Amino acid sequence: MKAIEARALTKVYKVSKHKEFWRRLFTPSFRNVIAVDGIDFDVEKGETVGFVGPNGAGKSTTIKILTGVLVPTSGQVQVNGIDPHRNRIENARRVGVVFGQRSQLWWDLPGRDSLNLIKYIYKIATPTFERNLAIFDDLLDLGSFMNTPVRQMSLGQRMRMDIAAALIHEPEIIYLDEPTIGLDVNVKEKIRSFIDWLNREKGATIFFTTHDMQDIERNCTRIVIIDHGRIVYDGAIAEFRRQYGGQSSLTVELKSEVPDFHLEGAEVYRHTFCKRWLHFSKEHTPVAKLVAELIAKYDVLDFSIQDTGIDVILRRLYETSRR
Repeated sequence: MKAIEARALTKVYKVSKHKEFWRRLFTPSFRNVIAVDGIDFDVEKGETVGFVGPNGAGKSTTIKILTGVLVPTSGQVQVNGIDPHRNRIENARRVGVVFGQRSQLWWDLPGRDSLNLIKYIYKIATPTFERNLAIFDDLLDLGSFMNTPVRQMSLGQRMRMDIAAALIHEPEIIYLDEPTIGLDVNVKEKIRSFIDWLNREKGATIFFTTHDMQDIERNCTRIVIIDHGRIVYDGAIAEFRRQYGGQSSLTVELKSEVPDFHLEGAEVYRHTFCKRWLHFSKEHTPVAKLVAELIAKYDVLDFSIQDTGIDVILRRLYETSRR
């Protein structure tokens, strides 16, 4: 049984054609807006999947269908073998959801009290609760603000506490919607490392939506791209880079000036006295061959190779799909 199965999943909203309230009231007229347009995808148990797309692409609507908040207009969806809307309570027990811009904590209560309330809501056994809380404290460093009211926590502290609250009941599938939004580098790394640990040690299935492509590169092995309600790519991140990434960059620092610097299969697009920047395609020019030629021909102080960022590749793909 797969963690998630979606077939011809569609969600259509009815939106009023009129802006004025009195016209909406006395002459109602509607148009259909397709948020999710017949998408198909599966997620295996234990997978880490990045679900990305521009604003308005259909990401949040899909997440709400998978969590049972919305009913699809047509199509079928199974989460852990059950219909998430018809079995909302059972589905809620088996999934965890983190929304970066919304909190499930009680605003005026200390974090510890919020977690204790969640313990009773989910009927978590005390040994399990205490064990998980100790692990989360160690990995997310919760102890320093555990007794602080939520309203007095910083954004980074609240996000870490929200993650603990969503996962304390050991869900099988975890939906993460912008979990690192607005956070500093240190907190982002704590959360990314924790997500890795959940997948590696607990075997949790991670379904990740974010606009921060470093989250995707750090935590996911597969990427599903949605635009205008349709899936435009579904596959491994490495294959996505190969298929859409285009050229990579090589930066070389030489010990002295070389007038006629040349590497087969690479093109210099910028240079200074002892430094060269080159473009090349990994598909046509293997990295090992390029580096071997570089070292053999020139006295090199330093060099580095950079792939095109996923955010740049995504922008190209969006433009292509819209054309």
